[in-house]
Amino acid sequence: MDRKEQATRIWQAGVDAVGGHAATSKVLSAISAPDQILAVGKPAAAMARAALEHFGPRPTLVVTKDDHGRDLPEHVKVIEASHPVPDARSLQGGQALREAVEAMDPDSHLLLLVSGGASSLAEDLLPGKTLDDLEQLNKKLLSEGLDITAMNAERRKLSRIKGGGLLSHFNGDKATILAISDVPGDDLKVVGSGIGALPASVSFQANTQIVASNAHAREAAMEQARDEGFTVHANEECLHDNFLNVAKTLGERIRNMPTGVMVFGGEPTVVLPENPGRGGRNQALALALAQEIAGKQGITVVVGGTDGTDGPTQAAGAVVDGTTWGDGADLALQNADSGSYLERAGALLVTGPTGTNVMDLVVAIRA
Repeated sequence: MDRKEQATRIWQAGVDAVGGHAATSKVLSAISAPDQILAVGKPAAAMARAALEHFGPRPTLVVTKDDHGRDLPEHVKVIEASHPVPDARSLQGGQALREAVEAMDPDSHLLLLVSGGASSLAEDLLPGKTLDDLEQLNKKLLSEGLDITAMNAERRKLSRIKGGGLLSHFNGDKATILAISDVPGDDLKVVGSGIGALPASVSFQANTQIVASNAHAREAAMEQARDEGFTVHANEECLHDNFLNVAKTLGERIRNMPTGVMVFGGEPTVVLPENPGRGGRNQALALALAQEIAGKQGITVVVGGTDGTDGPTQAAGAVVDGTTWGDGADLALQNADSGSYLERAGALLVTGPTGTNVMDLVVAIRA
């Protein structure tokens, strides 16, 4: 049996379990029909499609990443914007969200579907702030290796709609907020920089629910591993550190693991050089782990972003084993060019948009 295919299948089972469509569909029967649907984030289209299939046609706005707004009814307004660095379309998306909220009637019900990526994809800036300010801030945050909580706290300082700002413009009767979490602790105040968070003063009925998270994905990956006959030795959210530190810690555990599977989740960080090459944090971690298991037989590791993209690339991450590390790998790692090396090695994990975003998932197999 091809161990790379098997490891990828286990990883994919975790991702499929937290798909935006499936996760949203599961909870809709307990929700009254909304008058307006707003969806923002990488999985926004999948979440909105689930709501429309359940409730039928109604005014809907989707703000999502480029090439993620597919398979929606014609009446849906879709704004696609840039990620991870915002662009002018991000400002259009943020303004459109605010205006839609402001326009709702006093007795109306809003269904707000929130997911990761919203920090970049939708913004409505405070007076005096410009798109250049926003772009420079995001580039700075991405290069410094900050965790998502710290990054989103800085983003909120420029925003009219983050940190509860969007719903401060809502004068309707009821708001239901469903979120797919891509942050540690599944805190709605942090997901999308708090674009779905409640304002300090709430004058309407409010119901919030996290419908999918990294924990859900890890559990599903474990179930798939057991179905394929493996013993699961670990299920942990432990990737929240610089990717080199993560690789060193996990590398030792993976090298010494007994036959079976380990599943890890979270979001490593990367400090970028001045002129980085191609790749993202998952490709960097995958290559660093490839160094840790170099020469070891029977070990395969999948590292991937659950949204199907890793940084500004079309790959989700990579699938590595004891043969992946070779000439040029060390230089690629130093130059933040892991993607170029992994592509040459035939190790990239390419899934396309997955319709979800619950941080990153690592599956290690020893057979």
